[in-house]
Amino acid sequence: MDQGTNASLQIERLDGGCGSASKGSASATEDENLDNLNQLSAGKPPRNIKIVRHCSSSAFFTDFESEIGILGLVSPSTENSAFLPIFRSGSWTEKGPKQYMEDEHICVDNLHKHLATSADFPSPGAFYGVFDGHGGIDAASFTRKNILNFIVEDSQFPSGTKRAIKSAFVKADHALADTKSIDSSSGTTALMALILGRTMLVANAGDSRAVLGKRGRAIELSKDHKPNCTSERTRIERLGGIIYDGYLNGQLSVARALGDWHIKGPKGSKSPLSSEPELEEINLTEEDEFLLLACDGLWDVMSSQCAVTMVRKELMMHNDPERCSEALVTEALQRNTCDNLTVLVICFSPDPPPKIEIPRNHRRRSISAEGLDRVKGILNN
Repeated sequence: MDQGTNASLQIERLDGGCGSASKGSASATEDENLDNLNQLSAGKPPRNIKIVRHCSSSAFFTDFESEIGILGLVSPSTENSAFLPIFRSGSWTEKGPKQYMEDEHICVDNLHKHLATSADFPSPGAFYGVFDGHGGIDAASFTRKNILNFIVEDSQFPSGTKRAIKSAFVKADHALADTKSIDSSSGTTALMALILGRTMLVANAGDSRAVLGKRGRAIELSKDHKPNCTSERTRIERLGGIIYDGYLNGQLSVARALGDWHIKGPKGSKSPLSSEPELEEINLTEEDEFLLLACDGLWDVMSSQCAVTMVRKELMMHNDPERCSEALVTEALQRNTCDNLTVLVICFSPDPPPKIEIPRNHRRRSISAEGLDRVKGILNN
């Protein structure tokens, strides 16, 4: 059981935001809890409990959450089909406890200006990437310098952007094998976001993560490619690989990466270590406030929701994405991360996030640890 449950498990109704409980409602709460227990014993779901919320993050997250109201958010605006994002970004990196820094990243807020081209693709455009290297920085550095060009120079760009991105990953992976100046044991994860107009494509191969901040809610746009993940384990074992103590073939802690040709074998052969990215496409709206891209050094010690909550509060205070990135890195170091740290915060508006409106008619319900044990007992039986 997590830390939040040891104190008390908060059970909130979704007909409002985060308010405080009324002192005169204790008896009503007990009656409602008993009624819910009776419903469970009858094989029916509780009537009045919509969601169970618990958090194992550090104390500051609880403070942030109570201030802006993670559940029951009321948006001050509705989706606007004419919305066009305005990009501004900030980044922060630290070597952390490791001896060497092997991360690389790229931030392009104006794609047309960066490419110095009048090419016919939607505007505005932006590109961001995080490349978490291993076995040296060579593969991460090469990928950062070349992956965008591989995409925009592909014959399928921009009409077939998804195909162009997948093709770029293959080109980058093969180039790492062919470039004699790069050690064959060097590899890198690759996480990137390409935004054209309102359309955002996130491509990921590895265990870095992309998280969208949507009016205070964390929406994960990528999946961590760890060897122990069920789908990755199935693929790895089908191709003759093994997982030992969480490591692919006892060597890598990721299931997908570019490079690492000492593991992949000859080009064209099926390898348990895949370089194929998984893609996620969304259309940005006014609800979408910012995007977080970060390597696993952050996510090893912090949940996606915790990071979004922290960044939103920081933006409301100073509206500086670089200071937000620094704050996340500082917090991860305080939580004793064991890895390099790279964090990107990309905002879609020049303005700070609006204050969340919280309806006044919300009532907070709580259930004691003893009551929770009774519920668990009923469910187990």
